[in-house]
Amino acid sequence: MNEAMPMSYDALVIGGGPGGATAALVLAKAGWSVAVIEKKRFPRRKVCGEFISATNLPLLEHLGLAPAFLDMAGPPVRTTGLFAGDTVLLAELPRLNGHSDGWGRALGRERLDELVLSSAACAGATVWQPWSAIELRTCGGFHLCRIGSQEDVHKRIELRSRAIIVAHGSWEAGTLPTQARLRSQRPADLFGFKVHLRNCTLAPGFMPALAFPGGYGGIVETDGARVSFSCCIRRDSMQSARAERPELQAAEAVMQYIQKTCRGAREVFAEARPEGPWLAVGPIRPGLRHYYGDGLFFVGNAACEAHPIVAEGITMAMQSAWLLCTQLIQRQDEVLAGRGLEEIGRDYGAACRRHFIHRVHAAALFGHLAMRPTAAASVLPMLRRFPQLLTLCARLSGKVRSMVTPAS
Repeated sequence: MNEAMPMSYDALVIGGGPGGATAALVLAKAGWSVAVIEKKRFPRRKVCGEFISATNLPLLEHLGLAPAFLDMAGPPVRTTGLFAGDTVLLAELPRLNGHSDGWGRALGRERLDELVLSSAACAGATVWQPWSAIELRTCGGFHLCRIGSQEDVHKRIELRSRAIIVAHGSWEAGTLPTQARLRSQRPADLFGFKVHLRNCTLAPGFMPALAFPGGYGGIVETDGARVSFSCCIRRDSMQSARAERPELQAAEAVMQYIQKTCRGAREVFAEARPEGPWLAVGPIRPGLRHYYGDGLFFVGNAACEAHPIVAEGITMAMQSAWLLCTQLIQRQDEVLAGRGLEEIGRDYGAACRRHFIHRVHAAALFGHLAMRPTAAASVLPMLRRFPQLLTLCARLSGKVRSMVTPAS
């Protein structure tokens, strides 16, 4: 396929993960012509904790995805906890308000992403995969996006739209003005690791957080009776772990470091064996970013990213797409005429801040407490005496109220 006149769509979505695929699905179901540009072939694995909060169940129901999700996902997660040093704590997770099945579950990204993106395609979205967006520009009131095939470097095409939804995440540098730029290395840079494991001694429905010097992590049973383990660790702590075990790869050295410093992890992983290779990514920089700018709308991690310790990444990505697309659909005539985008961007940003800012701030607090041994030691006596405070922390991280109601 050679370059020709731009192909026109009502909306272009850059990135086919949970946020981008949800946006495409919502818009396609509303009758929009939508194109999704995704550079990886699915199914593909990804660094991610894989937990989806119960607050997303009403959204999954609205999108028609709930039956498939519940059929594939791991068991309901009813209990949380904390592994820190020699401390092992358990506490109930709060149930989603007003929902008959009020518990979150985990589903591997290789299955979740394919489920949502294939549903968007069935609803009418055009999926360019594996293609990557290599240039964005504006011309005559339209956005022009040049995309290239990942399998044939000679294939280039240009797509045109009034609305661009940026859903390419925040971790990878690239040529687009919306992508991260390489920065100088810092000791506090966070790196993420993830692996699926078998033969773990994890109680059914239990999702503990791990706190260790310089990092934090989480464990949950996902689909296929596998355990998903993911963690974030500071660059300086990772370097120390590798210096202790120079014969190991970075991921294995980090795992040894965690087990050395965390009794709960030692017990759960005593007989564990990996299913597939470790994945790694970084540095990651959680925080609030952009919701709208220069005619572009941002969803998922490209918009805002909570510290992964609260396990809200997938949930927030899908919910941000829902918040944006409901506004675009309500003002469809304006959007397709190229009007009102600034106002929609302001309203969308306000909605995101209203729904997500407490999660982002709570996650930052919990993450920094977990990574600092002195800070963690100061709060552990209180948590040991009142483990129900962990239930309160889960509430603060957004586990009890959905933004989608039956009336939506």
